[in-house]
Amino acid sequence: MTDFPEKTCSIERLVTIPEDVQKVLNGKKTATRRNGVYAYPGEIMVLDGKEFKVDALYSQTLGEMTDEHAQQEGYTNMEEYKQAILSMHAKMPWIPKMSVWVHEFSPIAK
Repeated sequence: MTDFPEKTCSIERLVTIPEDVQKVLNGKKTATRRNGVYAYPGEIMVLDGKEFKVDALYSQTLGEMTDEHAQQEGYTNMEEYKQAILSMHAKMPWIPKMSVWVHEFSPIAK
């Protein structure tokens, strides 16, 4: 097990934007990037009564992201992801060296 930093928020806050919740429920979003740690691998996130397990947690810089990473987030490509993030965080500059925590998750079959 890797040593992770202390959580900066709780798993309930990992995916909260209604459009993103729908993307997760529809299988179009399998990862969320945050400035801090919201969940550790093995934890369960519940969205609309459905359970999703956090499979992986790792650090990544915005500059390391590819179109494939943007697709994990539910976007077509990096430019679409970048514009969505900048529109949510009005004064935030896009800094390629900025490090974020990637939370990857998958649905739990019942």
